[in-house]
Amino acid sequence: MDIPNINIHDTAQASGEAAAKKGGQLIQDAISKNGQARIIVATGASQFEMLKPLIKNPAIDWSKVTIFHLDEYVGLPMSHPASFRLYLWKRFITQLPLPPAAFHFINGENDPQAECKRVGDLIQEGRIDVAFVGIGENGHLAFNDPPADFETKTPYLVVKLDAACRNQQLGEGWFPTINDVPEQAISMSINQIMDAKSIICTVPDARKAQAVKNCLTNEISPMDPSSILRRHADTHYFFDKHSAAKIK
Repeated sequence: MDIPNINIHDTAQASGEAAAKKGGQLIQDAISKNGQARIIVATGASQFEMLKPLIKNPAIDWSKVTIFHLDEYVGLPMSHPASFRLYLWKRFITQLPLPPAAFHFINGENDPQAECKRVGDLIQEGRIDVAFVGIGENGHLAFNDPPADFETKTPYLVVKLDAACRNQQLGEGWFPTINDVPEQAISMSINQIMDAKSIICTVPDARKAQAVKNCLTNEISPMDPSSILRRHADTHYFFDKHSAAKIK
């Protein structure tokens, strides 16, 4: 396996800190070069240990950072504990030392197709400098479950969540029963993620080990959506020893 920029740490905390350090430096570099930075931030349990040190980085001028996020459930209000808007508001936006230049949330409550166009138009106003992402238990990238659409150039899509994805959300404790997990979401497309100048992929936990192995060693395919990251010139992977157990 000849894949550059694979970083393996003993703990999720160490992996998250390393990912935050690298991502923070890329944000600073973009601000130094362009006077601003545009980033994508992921959600979910896998990002806890990365977001905490990223927020605390004193060298980042957050007032010059425009923030997008990857996905949101269709029909879920922001008040719901599983809302990704709520996740980012509580764990990221309100914890920053300065308000960001902008935070473009996704609202899937009313007209998902219109919302896809709204945030899609915003994200295409300039190239993304850093995309922070994870890998799902089924190998999904954002909510692009297998078989993922590798062809569309549309920035955001309405997607159907497969059984493995919905069970992951249940297993992580975001919903009380499987029937409470929405069947659809708005997701950033594969090509929009891949258009970022740099990608920071943070994946802790043993339950992700098979997905990590598949995405790093299987043929690049829509059946392993995150395998597409190997085609990006500047993807940096951060695993803990548990998520990396099957690639050693």
